[in-house]
Amino acid sequence: MSKAAYQWPNNARLALSVVVNVEELSEYNVGQGDKITEPVDELHVTLSKPVRNYGNESNYRYGVNEGHGRVAALLDKYNVTSTYTAAAVSLERAPEIAGYLRGSRHEVCSHGHRWIHQFRFNEEQERQFIRDAADSIEKTTGVRPVGWLSRYLHTASTRRLLQEEGFLYHMDDYSADAPFWGDVEGSNAPMIVVPYQLDTNDMKMWVAPSYLPKDWLDYAIDSFDTLYAEGEHTPKVMSLGLHLRIIGRPGRIGAFEKFLQYVAQKPGTWYATRRQIAEHFASQVAAS
Repeated sequence: MSKAAYQWPNNARLALSVVVNVEELSEYNVGQGDKITEPVDELHVTLSKPVRNYGNESNYRYGVNEGHGRVAALLDKYNVTSTYTAAAVSLERAPEIAGYLRGSRHEVCSHGHRWIHQFRFNEEQERQFIRDAADSIEKTTGVRPVGWLSRYLHTASTRRLLQEEGFLYHMDDYSADAPFWGDVEGSNAPMIVVPYQLDTNDMKMWVAPSYLPKDWLDYAIDSFDTLYAEGEHTPKVMSLGLHLRIIGRPGRIGAFEKFLQYVAQKPGTWYATRRQIAEHFASQVAAS
């Protein structure tokens, strides 16, 4: 990992990466021929056999019907530039979201062709999965994605395949608070890694029912404060991961707005897409 000194554009203290995950309508669904039912359920319902879970399907549908409108309204109100990590099929099935993104200031990063695991794929299947995702996102938004986020699990070949398919950066890393040149198994050339942060992700409000919006807000502000202070001396990135079906609920969206209001009081915060972060890093730090 390079430790070379550099600065963010306009001497910003902190690069703030708001990541809007669009996974709805492309999750596992036996009604669409999948062998399993989507296991990520806010109620933590566990099914012993793959029967169709209509209730959970509607919970995901809420993210498109209601959640995105609230999230997008706040992004616009506070002039936030963000990265949408989108499963390609989700954008195909939610043209209203694709339409919002087309020609906008936001970046679309690929979150897979569908929101499914790719770690079981062989190399050719994974390559096709990556290529299909990029082709689809380019068709729905007008811009081919240059970044990739898996559904958490990926293969030893993923980074090399992304590199061969023309991707600029990879997000599946949680080891740092700033971008770095990462090794690529099977390749002599490194790839830019823009690490993600799971601890500030709103998914915690799903997986831990006692974790309330105010807890998430407090944690996000504390994370911001630490990175903002450290950013005076070394480049730092804060990731804030959001989900339409989670933060987009009426009882949670206010926590997101309170965070944006807090950040508005902090000069030198750069709302950046992950592509902007990766490109600036590459212009400042030579691959090694």
